[in-house]
Amino acid sequence: PTSPTSASAAPATSSPTATPYPGALSLGADAPFGIGGKTGSARVYKADLVADYTWTSPSFNSPSEQRLTGEALETQKGYNTEKPNEGNAFLFVSVKLTDTGSESIVAPSPAQFMVNYNGNNYPYRSLSSPDISVGGIRGTQYDYLIGKGGVSGYIMPGESNAVDGFLIYEVPASIDLTRATMVITLDSQHTSAWKLA
Repeated sequence: PTSPTSASAAPATSSPTATPYPGALSLGADAPFGIGGKTGSARVYKADLVADYTWTSPSFNSPSEQRLTGEALETQKGYNTEKPNEGNAFLFVSVKLTDTGSESIVAPSPAQFMVNYNGNNYPYRSLSSPDISVGGIRGTQYDYLIGKGGVSGYIMPGESNAVDGFLIYEVPASIDLTRATMVITLDSQHTSAWKLA
């Protein structure tokens, strides 16, 4: 009996991965969603890649909290450093959602915001509490703007009620932001993607 042979003896060649969202919007572009009086507009307007970041929290950095840990927290001037896993970096993506209709709309959960790069989806990482401030980053994390823990919430009509915040992703440090996209499932009929550079 003969043994099966490989169907292809030619060496494999690598080709660039096609962009999975060829019609992705540019940073700062608006994507409408919703129907009837429940309509909104979403915008991804900034993406920053950082090797690590510092953060502070009034409760965590208090002397009583530090004593409770039983060991020194290696804080400097009240700031703690968050480091990614080896070979990774943190990506901060800023988003804004506005209710453009006449009725309140359900805010998309942070789990509906994915960074897609090189065939992989990266979920957001939440800060542990809403009182955390991140060094060099203005604003509040999106999930704490839409309700406790960011699982669900509502956006009221009008520009003054817009939800404007950031989400954090741990991604490969070698990421090429010109080939990465932010994909948001805005509601059951609308999914939009934005280029991140």
